[in-house]
Amino acid sequence: MATKLNRLCLASLAALAALAVPAAASAQDVDTDGATRQRGAIVTPYVEASQIVYAELNPGSDVVTYTQLAAGVDASISGRNSAAAVSVRYERHFGFSDNAPDGDTISGIARASLGIVPRTLSLEAGALATRASIEGSGGAVLGPLARGDGSGQIYSGYVGPSLHARSGAVTVEGHYRLGYTKVEAGDYVAPGVGAVDVFDDSTVHAAQLRVGTKAGEVLPVGLAATGGWYQEEVSNLDQRVKDRYVRGDVAVPVGRSVQLVAGVGYEDVEISSRDVLRDGDGFPVIGSDGRFVTDESGPRRIAYDTSGLIWDAGVMWRPSLRTSLEAHVGKRYDSTTYYGTFAWSPNSRSSLNVAVYDGIAGFGGQMTNILSDLPAEFQALRNPISGDITGCLQGAQGRSNCFAGAFGSIRSSVFRSRGVMASYGADFGRTSLSVGAGYDRRKFIGAKGTIFELANGVVDENVWLAANLNRQLDARSNLSFNAYANWFDSGFGGAGGSTTYGVSAAYYRNIVSGLEGTAVVSLDGITRDSPDDESLLGTSALVGLRYSFGPSGRN
Repeated sequence: MATKLNRLCLASLAALAALAVPAAASAQDVDTDGATRQRGAIVTPYVEASQIVYAELNPGSDVVTYTQLAAGVDASISGRNSAAAVSVRYERHFGFSDNAPDGDTISGIARASLGIVPRTLSLEAGALATRASIEGSGGAVLGPLARGDGSGQIYSGYVGPSLHARSGAVTVEGHYRLGYTKVEAGDYVAPGVGAVDVFDDSTVHAAQLRVGTKAGEVLPVGLAATGGWYQEEVSNLDQRVKDRYVRGDVAVPVGRSVQLVAGVGYEDVEISSRDVLRDGDGFPVIGSDGRFVTDESGPRRIAYDTSGLIWDAGVMWRPSLRTSLEAHVGKRYDSTTYYGTFAWSPNSRSSLNVAVYDGIAGFGGQMTNILSDLPAEFQALRNPISGDITGCLQGAQGRSNCFAGAFGSIRSSVFRSRGVMASYGADFGRTSLSVGAGYDRRKFIGAKGTIFELANGVVDENVWLAANLNRQLDARSNLSFNAYANWFDSGFGGAGGSTTYGVSAAYYRNIVSGLEGTAVVSLDGITRDSPDDESLLGTSALVGLRYSFGPSGRN
């Protein structure tokens, strides 16, 4: 039932994107940076048939062959007040040996913004379905090796209204998000992780309201008041995150393009959970899904509880519409906090974006935050062998957005996540480039007196890289190169770490109108630190045909 509900969530978002079509009349809008954006709708359903050969290079030398049939749709919709992008794909694999079993997968990503009241109220939504390799170290990595017993299917989505209104000199901004994330990992509990099993599912509620004025409109300084609420309910041992805050901010101009900013407020954060159910001998009970069973009759235990003053100070620099910098340092969660953003678009065809973040959430909350930050206009980048979503998207005017850092550790414990991620995208006409990289550090939080106590204070670290280069050779063919790497290190005793990497080259050729031929070669591998887990290295080759029932274009 859970699988059907999650797939329905993704299908519902595709329907939401379709609702935006009437608002997407054929016309042009000019963005604030001067770039011209075409309004309209492009919807491209397709079917695909491929033959794949996989040769294992390490630790064995098996060669398997299987057929891959797929159907999907890529849609991009842009209107005056609404925008949406959807890429959904269903695959069925037919193996020709016991080492290449049959199976099916669904993958997709979608983001939509539907204008309810023009330039004031909109309905925002996003969804993701993808496969990930779940390592014994507890890390989750996107890639074509995410098959078999060591893989999990991840579904995540959110929906909610967003408000932006202005009354005189006063601006009111706010949003509410309802998110849900599910990891289907079968009967899989990551070996070597002791008291921490794989995340199951969670529900997220997040709301924020901000009222403020700009400097020079009412007073020489800008003033704002903000209130926020976050709550996440994690099914694993009934974990709960509550975060409520209010704060006031002031912005002091010190030049035409520079403002000094500072804020102070009050925040109350509480994390709690129950303990695992134990058998007559005192051992934890593991359910049929491979996860710890919650002792529903036991008391709720506090894992983290802090309240009091929060503050930060920083600088905002915006010398032009194409460049902006915001950097803050302060105190939150009883310690020093750093966060900020940098965006630079040297021209209408390229952009660089950097974000430094710090927050407390579960795996589901992290996914909801990443989805809400994605643009409503993008081109999904997929692995040419497996068809899975990669860690980055190609946005409008060369912009690139990446979300690979949201995966990292897939443990069930709530954590404090701190890190940095950067993406660069460029569109040079016949050549497009998308690169993303980041570092994520997760410090887990567990209640004393529960099985999660062994996870309290343990740190998992993840460094990731994703890149795509596409070159149009002529009017009928193009060449694409993909690369990814992920370095994961776990602080749990005996868990170790892993390095996942891969490269691929794909050639696409339009044979006749709507029919495209594909040839791909790739090399993928996983190197594991634990001596109990073998490292893998394999190479794949694919030949296939795709027929598109609409405008041509490879997503």
